[in-house]
Amino acid sequence: MPIFLLIRHGENDFVKQGRLPGHLSGIHLNERGREQAAALAKSLQGQPIRAIYASPLERAIETAGPLARALDQTVQLCPALLDTNVGDWQGVQLKDLHKLPLWKQVQKHPAEVRFPGGESFLELQERLVEEIEALRLMHKQKDMLAVVFHCDPIKLVLAHYIGLPLDNFQKLGVATGSVSILMLGKTGGQLAALNLRPPFTF
Repeated sequence: MPIFLLIRHGENDFVKQGRLPGHLSGIHLNERGREQAAALAKSLQGQPIRAIYASPLERAIETAGPLARALDQTVQLCPALLDTNVGDWQGVQLKDLHKLPLWKQVQKHPAEVRFPGGESFLELQERLVEEIEALRLMHKQKDMLAVVFHCDPIKLVLAHYIGLPLDNFQKLGVATGSVSILMLGKTGGQLAALNLRPPFTF
């Protein structure tokens, strides 16, 4: 079964400031994020990674870059791996969103939530799983793939494959610059590791 290294991009100032980035472009890794990307490359450069895929947002591309250079590979961009389309909440600080009734529903019953002007968590999960399945079918059993994208999308992919109800997906921890390992076969998935942070060895 293909082995997916699901990598959350490194830290950026939106993360530090507690702001929802959504699909905003122009958000780059900060100094710590660049350090995280370099540490990921160092920990993973000895692994037999067959391909590197990433969300087309800068924070994901910049995280994938050092690993691609270490492995002498190119980063293949996948629009379906984009971060959550949070619509009208894009760029808004979490401290302001906490005051809204819909935010409480986001935390307690996300399966029922659609972001104002954006997508629902169910739609987000469906597009992500469709993309992961497409990548699975493109590769051979035991191929190792690095997939660099975003926090909630990674949690939703993991939730789907381990059978965790969507309403509970936020109970998973996925830190910036972390790797979660998902092994996929025809009959489902197996979570081999969650939220690994460099330095680590397999």
